[in-house]
Amino acid sequence: MPIRVILADDHTVVRQGIRSLLEREGIRVIGEAGDGQEAIQLAGKHSPDVAIIDIGMPLLNGLDTARELRRSAPKTKAILLTLHDEDEYLIEALRAGAKGYVLKNQAAGDLIHAIHLVCRGQIYLSPGMSSAVVNAYLSKADLPVDPTTSRERQVLQLIAEGKTTRDIASLLGISVKTADSHRSRLMRKLDIHEVASLVRYAVRKGLVQP
Repeated sequence: MPIRVILADDHTVVRQGIRSLLEREGIRVIGEAGDGQEAIQLAGKHSPDVAIIDIGMPLLNGLDTARELRRSAPKTKAILLTLHDEDEYLIEALRAGAKGYVLKNQAAGDLIHAIHLVCRGQIYLSPGMSSAVVNAYLSKADLPVDPTTSRERQVLQLIAEGKTTRDIASLLGISVKTADSHRSRLMRKLDIHEVASLVRYAVRKGLVQP
């Protein structure tokens, strides 16, 4: 049976290019998503073998999408596709449960290789990514821990995208009071008390693109 894949990227042209590449290699694309929330719904509906996820997406970024897929669709292997070659992004990806980390500036064959590798239960990293960082993660070395919850990171991303508290409540299906409570708790945890600083923190964490 062919490998079944969903694609999550907020750029339609990018998804179309990846779809063409995969289908030429006999890999079946069974769904496409423009944001992380849609990707999670697709995975729940279709149970794909692999989800190829862009890190920088609106509403729910790729890192938190991978975290949620690990919980809600544990048989689906997440491969993050990104421009970020910094160690901190790689560490967050591994923490999120991603099985592949592919740089967008690598050869197309790398993505194909990554798909086949993760389907065999292995981890794929683009050439040049720091093996020392991966070894530190795998050995459970003392690495900084993100103090925020999944919901708080989602609220943080929406704040950084310029959404108001009312917007956030509507998008997440919660009350304005609950959205405001998440926002206040987030600021206390991070000891950050103005929106501009929250945006800078979100950029550093890869929740939004600079």
